[in-house]
Amino acid sequence: MNPVTPVTQDAAAAPDNAAPAAPVTVVGHRGDPYRVRENTVPSIVSAFERGADVVEVDVRLTGDGVPVLLHDDTLKRLWGIDRALDALTLDELREVTGDGVPTLREALLAAGGHRLMLDLPGGDEDSVRKIVGVVRECGAGERVYYCAGGTAMLRVRAADPAAEIALTWNTLAPPRPVLLDVVRPAWLNYRFGLVSRALVDRVHRDGLRVSVWTPDTKRSMRKLIAHGVDSITTNRVDALASVLRKGRG
Repeated sequence: MNPVTPVTQDAAAAPDNAAPAAPVTVVGHRGDPYRVRENTVPSIVSAFERGADVVEVDVRLTGDGVPVLLHDDTLKRLWGIDRALDALTLDELREVTGDGVPTLREALLAAGGHRLMLDLPGGDEDSVRKIVGVVRECGAGERVYYCAGGTAMLRVRAADPAAEIALTWNTLAPPRPVLLDVVRPAWLNYRFGLVSRALVDRVHRDGLRVSVWTPDTKRSMRKLIAHGVDSITTNRVDALASVLRKGRG
C-alpha cells in the first residue's frame, strides 16, 4: 500500500484560506446515488465518470456467504423487498432484484483501475475473512481500502497485515494509542460535522490522513477543504469536483 506521508508542522499551521498541500481525494458515497441507485454497478461507473477518484461501497454476505454490495441488512429500503440479505442465496438475490445487486467481484471488475473504499457494516469475523479473500483472489489489494469501526478493522488487520485502513471514528476524543498500534490505520474517517481545523492538525501531527463523510453542499465542502482534510466522501461527486476545479483556478 502507498505509505502515508506525515504532514509537517508548517503545513499543519497553514492559515484556513491556504490551498491544501495535496489534492483532496473525491470519494463517491455508494457510487452516484442522486442519479443512480446506490451500491450498483451503474452507480459506480457514473461516479467515476463524474469525477470520483474513489467509490465507497458497502459489502455484506448473502446467506450462502457471497460478498455483495448492500448497506442495509435487508432489501426493503433500496429494493422495496422486505427480506433479509442473509436469508437469501446469491441466486435468490439475483432473482428478486433482477440481477441488480452486484457481487464484490463484479464491483471490482466494474471499477477497472480505479480504487474502491469498502465499508463493512456487517463486519463479523466470517464476512471480513471472505471479503478480504475476494479482494486477494482478484489481485485488487492495491486498489482497495477498508473502512468501519474499530472491531471490524481489527479483523481486517488480522486477515491482511498489508491492508490500507480508514478507521471510522465517531467522537472528538482521539482513538486510544493501543488501538492505533494494532489497527495501523492510514486514515481516520469522521462524520464531517465533527471536523475542525484543530482536529485535522492533530491527526496530521500523528502522521495520519483525515477522511470525512458525507457533506453534500458546496459550502460544507469548501469549509472542509479549508480545514485541510485529505478526502471527502459525498453523494454529490460532481459538486465536489466543481469546487476543487474552481479552487485550482
